[in-house]
Amino acid sequence: MEFNDWELSAEEMDALEREALQKRALAQQHNSPSSFQTQQTHQSVLSGNNCPIPESPSANPLPPVSRILPTSTTSKVSTDDNSRGLPRLSVKFFLHANGNIAAKFVYNQALVGACRKIPKSIWNAEERLWIFPVSSISSAKKILSEVSGFTVEVEDLDALVQRAISAASAVQDLRERYDRIPSSIESKLLPFQRDGVRYIIHLKNIALRFALQHGVRVLLADEMGLGKTLQAIAVAACIHDCSPVLIITPSSLRLHWASMIQQWLNVPSSDILVVLSNWGGSNRGGYRIVSSSSKGTIHLDGVFNIISYDLVPKLENRLMALEFKVVIADESHYLKNAQAKRTTASIPVIQRAQYAMLLSGTPALSRPIELFKQLEALHPNVYKNVHEYGKRYCKGGGFGVYQGASNHEELHNLMKATVMIRRLKKDVLSQLPVKRRQQVFLDLADNHMKQINALFRELEVLKSKIKACDSQEKAESLKFSQKNLINKIYTDSAEAKIPAVLNYLETVIEKKKVGCIRIDGSTPSASRQDLVTDFQEKDAIKAAVLSIKAGGVGLTLTAASTVIFAELSWTPGDLIQAEDRAHRIGQVSSVNIYYLLANDTVDDIIWDVVQSKLENLGQMLDGHENTLEVSASQSRSSPAKQKTLDCFLKRCKTEDSEHQPSPKCPRH
Repeated sequence: MEFNDWELSAEEMDALEREALQKRALAQQHNSPSSFQTQQTHQSVLSGNNCPIPESPSANPLPPVSRILPTSTTSKVSTDDNSRGLPRLSVKFFLHANGNIAAKFVYNQALVGACRKIPKSIWNAEERLWIFPVSSISSAKKILSEVSGFTVEVEDLDALVQRAISAASAVQDLRERYDRIPSSIESKLLPFQRDGVRYIIHLKNIALRFALQHGVRVLLADEMGLGKTLQAIAVAACIHDCSPVLIITPSSLRLHWASMIQQWLNVPSSDILVVLSNWGGSNRGGYRIVSSSSKGTIHLDGVFNIISYDLVPKLENRLMALEFKVVIADESHYLKNAQAKRTTASIPVIQRAQYAMLLSGTPALSRPIELFKQLEALHPNVYKNVHEYGKRYCKGGGFGVYQGASNHEELHNLMKATVMIRRLKKDVLSQLPVKRRQQVFLDLADNHMKQINALFRELEVLKSKIKACDSQEKAESLKFSQKNLINKIYTDSAEAKIPAVLNYLETVIEKKKVGCIRIDGSTPSASRQDLVTDFQEKDAIKAAVLSIKAGGVGLTLTAASTVIFAELSWTPGDLIQAEDRAHRIGQVSSVNIYYLLANDTVDDIIWDVVQSKLENLGQMLDGHENTLEVSASQSRSSPAKQKTLDCFLKRCKTEDSEHQPSPKCPRH
């Protein structure tokens, strides 16, 4: 039985202890069987079992009582021959959630006295545990082995846990590197993002007295929309002298990474090399574009080199030979399948790097086996045997070996202490803007772009003819043809974007098959509310596919905190109305809005039209991570006006919002 079962405070337990010892003393004086029985009764109350309590001068106040938990397999700390026949005491060490070592045992004053001697140990009254730093674990074992009159058996940390702690404790101290972040970046980071950068580069979290350190081999697992890309770029700025940098990302995010690096680090566009399989665009960013289909050797000699996961197997030998100092693996859950070619090719590249950052908003904490390859990539000397890991953390499950979850709390604490930082939206909601917009640029297949480029050339010819036309009637006819041609470009652009949009959605929704609703112009009005109710209330339905017009009026979809535009509207009001299906009264989370754009398509035309229509309206942008800046004069409940959609840069300056629970599950 645990002390908490008695619902007694530490002071009340001390009083019981003193009373028990006083009665024991009386029993010894009178040698009375009845008194001895009373003594045993009080021992049972204190320990929850029949373990004897050692004598102590009753005049001295006793320390608080440790929490009682059953111990499992133990190993002796003291092996002296003289210990044979002595009473046995059991102590269990485990990794606490704060990254320190916790000791738990059935109350015994001799053990309490020993714990007081452990360097930097503290008593956690709330959890009734003794806590001490990892650096004190050797001293703790030695002190416990010297407890007089008892044989102390310690259930030590699991061997894998010990290796992980040792590896994290031995990493390089990079805390002075934080000052290298350009002020243009550091000043625009949100507070939790600054904490993330400090965590990654080894700067101890001041909230944790004995925090372990990470030395830029880390899994950044913040929830989607909290700026993992920006934090990784800020860390890259801290270690900018350790080039070259390799960035492995889903194919749909390659150009996004290039634009973010150029925007935030202000590096020459020629320093950014992007490997694309099919490229038919105009490369407005000026990046060095390399085709993966070229027959010759692909030279990855940029300062920042961006490739997709699917290209890693093809380039594996080249990547290994180049010995990248820094590797960033975005959406690292792409590495969860141990048999996949991209996994087997990517892991050695990440392991070889001096610094490695894995980014994933869906780290599969409930499916530990899917984490193994990512952990192995960061610390191969720790996570070196899948069977050791599987037997410890993946027991159970009815779908094959290692498909369950066991010792879940230990694994979570271990990851937080040694490799992972994870924040949820609800945890940092007061720091977030109410609405954040971001552009994501797609790269389209070459065969699609050839057709669209041909239409644009035809459009330029028509423009020239209209300009040179001297007949009003003929000009009107040409303008009609121009309108039809723009509609043709609109249709072809939409069709060309479909594969890239689907590719992007796979990075947002981990599972390809999820429940969804669809509302467009053909959906009967009577059916729309039922569909909305299903989306709002059913966890199995995680996506709503809407036409901009039909989805822009009268619908409340606040179960979603992510809005993705695959196409644009000529009317900016339509876009804002569609955004506000999620961002409206009843929304309890910050809303992230992503516009999926493709250069050299109809998006170029529409974007210019939307900008011009919004030019004189009342919101301002400040240039912080592609998100909207709301003017101080505008009410937070009225987000409808904005100056331009051109930049969609960084942070919204809004009043702190009250913390409220997040939606039941992520919706899009």
